[in-house]
Amino acid sequence: MIEKDVLVTTKYGAMPCFAACPEAPGQYPPVILFMDAPGIREELRHMARRIAARGYFCLLPDLYYRLGHLRFDIPRRNDAMSVVIRGAMNSLSNAFVADDTGGMIAFLDGQDRVKPGAVGCVGHCMSGSFVTTIAARHASRIAAAASLYGVGIVTDKEDSPHLLLNEVKGELYFAFAEVDPSVPANVIPALEAALKKAGTRYALETYPDTHHGYCFSARPDFNPKAAEQTWVKLFDLWERNLR
Repeated sequence: MIEKDVLVTTKYGAMPCFAACPEAPGQYPPVILFMDAPGIREELRHMARRIAARGYFCLLPDLYYRLGHLRFDIPRRNDAMSVVIRGAMNSLSNAFVADDTGGMIAFLDGQDRVKPGAVGCVGHCMSGSFVTTIAARHASRIAAAASLYGVGIVTDKEDSPHLLLNEVKGELYFAFAEVDPSVPANVIPALEAALKKAGTRYALETYPDTHHGYCFSARPDFNPKAAEQTWVKLFDLWERNLR
């Protein structure tokens, strides 16, 4: 496997990213892996490698680049660290990440090993709102987007992602945890109603016996069965839309 640290040019500056793809010659469909609130760490790089191992060119962007070089020692997370993570998360917006994605797509278009055309993406936690927004704002390129226990997808704000679903052309996948204090009870019914009204191609599932973050093996809430089922759904989504 080929893996390297790269810089993606955005209108706000240079954004560090991690890229991985198979070593065999050829062109591979691109998938953008959007981070969760704790930011870039080896666990996310492992996920990028897993995606690449299935025959994709995976790009993992550091969305906190506007703040400098942020890295959190998650196993030693305490209340003070959580405050900083929350602040970093709140520094982002749907508009910022949609703009950054334009730079990422331009970067991917310039790579010899990237198959031209359709782009896929997946976002955990805070990035659920980002990938839903991106699927609308970059509808001509995003063919398959997945949100895993995403937050902020249905809000009362003007930029709420669920208000953009009529602009989406690709297929969407939403996976929610059964227990998730970050997702109010009204969100899933409101999201499903908006998806149906917009006529969006989608799948939406709530995994039983799971908590927020169930896909991350380093967390106490890791649910290996649900995590593997989610990976199967992700790869099926990308196979249908990116190959």
